[in-house]
Amino acid sequence: MNSTRSIAARPAKRASSRGGVAQGFTLIELLLVMVILAILAAVIVPKFTGRTEQAKQSRALQDITNLKAQLNTFEVDTGSFPTSLDQLRENTANIPNWHGPYIDKLPQDPWGHDYIYHAPSGDPPEMQILSAGPDGQEGTADDIK
Repeated sequence: MNSTRSIAARPAKRASSRGGVAQGFTLIELLLVMVILAILAAVIVPKFTGRTEQAKQSRALQDITNLKAQLNTFEVDTGSFPTSLDQLRENTANIPNWHGPYIDKLPQDPWGHDYIYHAPSGDPPEMQILSAGPDGQEGTADDIK
C-alpha cells in the first residue's frame, strides 16, 4: 500500500519526440527569443511613432481647411470676416445677416492648443489660420499653416 502512494505522488514525466524526457526551455533559448523580440520592437516602434506625428499634422491641416470654409461662409453672409473664431459660434457683436452658428464647437489642434486666427489685413486682405504645432509657440518651424 505504501508503494502505491509513492507512485501516485510522483509527477508524471512527459516523453519527448526523441524518446527522452522533456525538460522545458533552456536559458539560451529564452534569451534568444528575448533578443529577437527586442530587435523586432526596435524596428517596428519607430515606424509607428513617425506615423502618429504625421497623422496629427494631417488632422491639423484638415481642421484648418474646415475652419477656412466656415470663415468664407461667414464672409459671404455678413460681408466681412469675423474678428475672432468665437464669432463663428455666437453673434456676440450683433452682426447683421449672421446666419450661424457656422460651427458647433471650436476644435483644438491635435496637441491640445487652440487654433490661431489672424483676421484679414494688408493689401489684398488675407486671413490666416494656423496651429502652433507640438511646441505650442507661434512663429516656430513646427507651425502648421
